[in-house]
Amino acid sequence: MAEAFSNIDFLLLIVLFLSGAIAFSISTISGGGGALMLVPLLNFIIGTTNTAPVINLGIFISRPSRIIIYWKNIVWKVFWYYVPSAMLGAILAAWFFSEIKIAWLQIIVAIFLISTFFQFRFGKKERSFSVQLWYFIPLGFIISIIGTFTGGMGPVLNPFYLNSGITKESLIGTKAANSIFLGLAQVSSYTFFGLLTTELWIYGISLGIGATIGNLIGKKILVNISSITFRKLVIVIMVISGILLLIKAVLSLY
Repeated sequence: MAEAFSNIDFLLLIVLFLSGAIAFSISTISGGGGALMLVPLLNFIIGTTNTAPVINLGIFISRPSRIIIYWKNIVWKVFWYYVPSAMLGAILAAWFFSEIKIAWLQIIVAIFLISTFFQFRFGKKERSFSVQLWYFIPLGFIISIIGTFTGGMGPVLNPFYLNSGITKESLIGTKAANSIFLGLAQVSSYTFFGLLTTELWIYGISLGIGATIGNLIGKKILVNISSITFRKLVIVIMVISGILLLIKAVLSLY
């Protein structure tokens, strides 16, 4: 334990805290994407192998604040469809974490995210396709697997939330509720399979505290944003996330 603390870079802790605060302030007012924004930075400063466990730990720590803030806005019927399969997917993904490459699946997801610009005509359309509640069962399983490997897949769910009529505070709150048990499965699995060392726990906690502050800042901004502006911001973040994910996936193939 003492040796792990001696290896901690305190400047890195500050960078992680500030990055979490900034990324999750933006994430709150744009429906997600905080984790994907952090992936390139964390890949650079702590290495690609450590990025997903640290990001998912940080997100898990910050989730209770979002649930408390948006408790009254959570759409619980979506929660019950999404969470069981998402937890199963997270456990399976952590088990195979070091064995599977999912670059081609990431490319498909990235193209889907980028295409939302055209699907919603940059926010002019409220919905682009019909969504039924049962869709969230396979979505929970698939998204949790990809997210456990990459460290963040929140934006992929946004088109499905928007197309089911969930927006603004309800979108943020429902995603947070869906993610809390997914995060518990991810962090428990990372720890069980030895992927979260003491050093990475400290980095994840720093990131999570920053993300919690970002949630509070984002909440103050979100109340002053109209539904159409929120929808446009969601689309912008989905497209940016898709581009980042596409670049990451293509580079991993070489």
